[in-house]
Parts: sequence; C-alpha cells; structure tokens
Amino acid sequence: MKKIAVVFASAGLLALAACGEKPANETANASNAVVENVVENAANAADNAANAADNAANAAANVAENAANAH
Repeated sequence: MKKIAVVFASAGLLALAACGEKPANETANASNAVVENVVENAANAADNAANAADNAANAAANVAENAANAH
C-alpha cells in the first residue's frame, strides 16, 4: 500500500514538473513523509525478522535442553 502512495506522490510531482510549475511545499512534504514511512517500515520489518530469528534460536535451544534433560 505504501509503495502505491509513493508512486502516486512521485507521479504528481512529475506531472507538476512537466507543466513547468514548482510543486507546493505541502506536496513535497507529503511525499517526504511517505518515503520516511516506507523507510521506517522497512527498518521495523528488519527488526521483526531479527526478533523472529532470535525466538527461533531460543526455541531450538529449549528443545535441545529439554531433550538432554529427558534422558
């Protein structure tokens, strides 16, 4: 969904540039906010993936420990 917003924001800026008009500050700010959100979401996704990997490693360690204690 965010990618679509970036595409539309970029298209709007390009359309204004093609007409020889400068984009309004509000448009530029909105476009920057969308890009910042996309970057922040990507960083959050990377954090979530790292957390999931940690959780999987912990679960594997728990299974191994439980198996060792069962004998």
